[in-house]
Amino acid sequence: MTTVREASFELFRAHGMTTMFGNPGSTELPMLAGWPDDFSYVLGLQEAVVVGMADGFAQASGRPTLVNLHTAPGVGNAMGAIFNAQANHSPLVITAGQQVRPAITMQANLTNRDATRMTHPLVKWSYEPPRAEDVPHALARATHLATLPPKGPTFVSVPMDDWEIEVADDYARAAVERRVVGRAVADPAAIAALARRLEAASNPVLIAGPDVDASGGWDAAVALAERQRLAVFAIPAPGGGRLGFPEGHPNFRGVLPPAIGPVSETLAGRDLVLVAGASVFSYYPYIPGPLLPENATLVAITSDPDEAARAPMGEAIVADVKLSLEALVDEVAESDRDPGDSLPEPVAGPEEQPITGTAAMHALAGAFPDDGIVVLEAPSATLALRNQLRISRPGSYYFCAGGGLGYGLAAAVGVQLAEPDRPVVCVVGEGSVQYAVTAFWSAVANEAPVTFLVLRNDEYAILKWFSEIEGVSGAPGLDLPGLDTAAIATGYGVGSVRVGTADELREALAGAIAAGRPELVEVGVAPGMWLF
Repeated sequence: MTTVREASFELFRAHGMTTMFGNPGSTELPMLAGWPDDFSYVLGLQEAVVVGMADGFAQASGRPTLVNLHTAPGVGNAMGAIFNAQANHSPLVITAGQQVRPAITMQANLTNRDATRMTHPLVKWSYEPPRAEDVPHALARATHLATLPPKGPTFVSVPMDDWEIEVADDYARAAVERRVVGRAVADPAAIAALARRLEAASNPVLIAGPDVDASGGWDAAVALAERQRLAVFAIPAPGGGRLGFPEGHPNFRGVLPPAIGPVSETLAGRDLVLVAGASVFSYYPYIPGPLLPENATLVAITSDPDEAARAPMGEAIVADVKLSLEALVDEVAESDRDPGDSLPEPVAGPEEQPITGTAAMHALAGAFPDDGIVVLEAPSATLALRNQLRISRPGSYYFCAGGGLGYGLAAAVGVQLAEPDRPVVCVVGEGSVQYAVTAFWSAVANEAPVTFLVLRNDEYAILKWFSEIEGVSGAPGLDLPGLDTAAIATGYGVGSVRVGTADELREALAGAIAAGRPELVEVGVAPGMWLF
């Protein structure tokens, strides 16, 4: 016989889940007793940061990632970050403690009264096992579901007195040894039909989404674009947390605007729109217009049946994105069409004081290493960063698809822990920092050498931009005077410096990236949205 704890940790080992992100409470301590030497525990000082770090780690590592939260209050603190993880398709296995079984019915203190409903609708599956002996099987099921397409978080509530209960060896072994594979190959007839449509189109376009990167399909997307000489756009910026195509490639044409009418205008003249690895589309703000240009058709390839079903237009092939693109490359003929002019080279623009967001991103590009990774949560500078850096290596860009603030700072620590040999730069606004500020402590405690670039504009610039679009005037709460992010980071043990010019910024970033420890560079930037 083996205990529930022993069987569960053997299950975690079998799935490579030996790094746990957590913030322990009294109901979680029994799970953590006798902590194994081959496991790492990454402490977050608040549960939203815990989930954010795990989100970044799961995406960058490509593995299911274990999260441990504190019963109902801890799960409640984490809900916004779980929303982000769902949007990011991050395979998190979230556990939380529960009162001892004899005290649940009487709702003793710290009882999660309805644990299985609390995380809905933000998880793929939520469960509290009816018997202690069922905990390993429930954790196995949560792991399989988290990693099956579409990937996403799952949740298991475990009463604190379950961990010492014994489980029959064969029952425990069955939970540990099971494997579930979920990469589906597209119908060959559908791929062949799509190939013929691509060949017959006069002006087709490829829209590359985050699941191209997540599925390992970059090479296939590039091969298809080059074989068919396709112009390539990225999906609207708020809709995807990863890049599906190298943005320095001559076929790349930029990022689609994030609204219905402007997307159709941008794609005017295209007769076939092929969307790979993304929903169609994640629009915001609402600017109405035709869903597609006149005489255009759309085909999406997605591993997510819900993405396929909810799209307002077009057709869809539900299958693994990488495998589908590879099959399409093999099926389609070479084309001699002209994909059009490449994007112009990025420029910094005129020197100003304070510098513009564009100039700040140009300075970052000057210091950014070839193998660098960006984790971004600076909404007003998102497009400027994309245009200036032209990131062209897979697994090098992470952005919160859900749009909830607090992701960037925490996720950067998780990404760095998953990618210890690559430099990670977190580009974040001073307002966004405050949602996950304790992530500074976790970076220092875990010796994660993230470089934090804080763009200080003393306002929520993105909200002022939205207020103009939405015709809102006089709204309160959009200014952020007096936030001293560098001083806060210093208090957590992060080396910090403030700069004012583009040259100073470039030099400070180069030094911070080379330092091999958590460092912060803060620069004041002019208010406004920066698109180039």
